[in-house]
Amino acid sequence: MDLGWEVILRGVVLPILVLVGALTTVPVWIWMERRVSAIIQQRMGPNRVGPQGLLQPVADAIKLVFKEDITPAHVDRIIFLAAPVMALLPALASFAVVPFGHDLSIRQHLFWGPVVATVPAQIADVNIGVLFVLALSSLAVYGVVLAGWSSNNKWSLLGGIRSAAQMVSYELGLGLSIIAVIITNSAYAADSGLPALSLRTAVLSQQGPAFLGWNVIWQFPAFVIFCVCAIAETNRAPFDLPEAEQELTGGFHTEYSAFRFAMFFMGEYAHMLTLSAVGVALFLGGWLSPFASLPVVAALNVAKVPVLGALAPIGWFALKVLAFMFAFMWVRFTLPRLRWDQLMNLGWIVLLPASLAWVVVVGLLQGVGVALAGPERLIEALDPIDLYRALVLVAYVAVGVILVLRRRPRAGATG
Repeated sequence: MDLGWEVILRGVVLPILVLVGALTTVPVWIWMERRVSAIIQQRMGPNRVGPQGLLQPVADAIKLVFKEDITPAHVDRIIFLAAPVMALLPALASFAVVPFGHDLSIRQHLFWGPVVATVPAQIADVNIGVLFVLALSSLAVYGVVLAGWSSNNKWSLLGGIRSAAQMVSYELGLGLSIIAVIITNSAYAADSGLPALSLRTAVLSQQGPAFLGWNVIWQFPAFVIFCVCAIAETNRAPFDLPEAEQELTGGFHTEYSAFRFAMFFMGEYAHMLTLSAVGVALFLGGWLSPFASLPVVAALNVAKVPVLGALAPIGWFALKVLAFMFAFMWVRFTLPRLRWDQLMNLGWIVLLPASLAWVVVVGLLQGVGVALAGPERLIEALDPIDLYRALVLVAYVAVGVILVLRRRPRAGATG
């Protein structure tokens, strides 16, 4: 293939497809959230516009686009108009470094011809992809804060300040949970020559029999911390204090209407999608199949089939992201909203020390694994990654035994 066409595919076609795909899934998430909430609350949900209410998000979009857009006279107009865009763009830009499948082969003659080019199933395989995601996720707070400040409304300003404090508090735990994964990725990156901060490296390091290589098993405390911080980062219930209707009448977006109002929710769902994709890449094996290397399903392997071989990993990635998004919605309609002091205590007193402690534990176990089975190989038969996982299992068992002993009633104690 001519180099020009390959540049067009990598630099133009693929980014547009990913951007359009991320934006067009927003109505799907809105419909899904309404149906999930209806099931949890034992009611019907949307069922009037289209079959099973499938066209309800389309009707909402049409209403918001054609609704009168009101800009109050007392606002800082330039910042007021720019804030919704600033809330949406970082979430979309973060998706650029998320890998969602194997490399895509471009064939000369439709599907069965010779391979003439290979395009990664990723807009950009940045060697500091994790830092890129963290940097852009921290920028998302500016849209919310500036929306509250420029509205010249005390309730909007209070919502923006709450969002800033909340995101700063939970960004630390989120970053430390990812650092724990990077520490374990370093051994694989050193052996393979890949950058340890790349999300593609994080996915490849989780290869193994079925799902036994996934970080959700070997980094379970980091996974829990990541999930809690991700919910707080997106201002979702039970961490939706920046837009609490009971005391702030809507919070930072109180003065917004029509399509600008919708852009904040597009940014929220885009941020949810990005964090779900990052969580899948870091903890759930990315595009890897949960049944890989199992003899029972070996006959179902379609890796060498031209079309299915490329679509199957993307399908697994999409299913995992769907499960993450469902968890976001499930938590929202299950747990009550936290008080502000509870929110801060959870972030600073619980999650931050827990994430720091887990980083120390992972560093120690990884150091022991590299020392015993690293390049100098004091134990020839062991691999550093396998030894680390064995040590993690020992740590899990030790913690479990301690918890059981603490709950056991003492001798002579009464019920």
